[in-house]
Amino acid sequence: MTVEKGKQVTDFTLPANNGESVSLSEYKGKNVVLYFYPKDMTPGCTTEACDFRDHHESFADLDAVILGVSPDPVESHEKFIDKHDLPFLLLADENHEVAEQFGVWKLKKNFGKEYYGIERSTFIIDKEGNLSEEYRKVKVDGHVEAALEYIRENLQ
Repeated sequence: MTVEKGKQVTDFTLPANNGESVSLSEYKGKNVVLYFYPKDMTPGCTTEACDFRDHHESFADLDAVILGVSPDPVESHEKFIDKHDLPFLLLADENHEVAEQFGVWKLKKNFGKEYYGIERSTFIIDKEGNLSEEYRKVKVDGHVEAALEYIRENLQ
């Protein structure tokens, strides 16, 4: 794991749903809410994405950008955004390199089967590019509000 609270986050570049490659360093000077989620169109991931959508303006008012990351391809992200009217970028980490950088690519168990996948997590990166806060093993209910409150209280 290469991310550590209080330390600079290593830059990365991933393809985004807008057809461009997006780098973390492009957002220097803004707070970044980088959230990792397992899969487009699944119930928990849809609830989380819609919560971020519904609070998007509040984050923007705090000079914060929301970026979602999953191993799904860009085409899947485009459908997810269109279906739920998401106003922020989704990044395709198909080789899970960035997920591994953040330590969220984990061995999971579901119905007795083991597989690797994303552990739902959110990272708040400050305007200088340092990791300010991390939420691992996120439970969806109330999470977006907690992240918003953290930024309001600590990064303004």
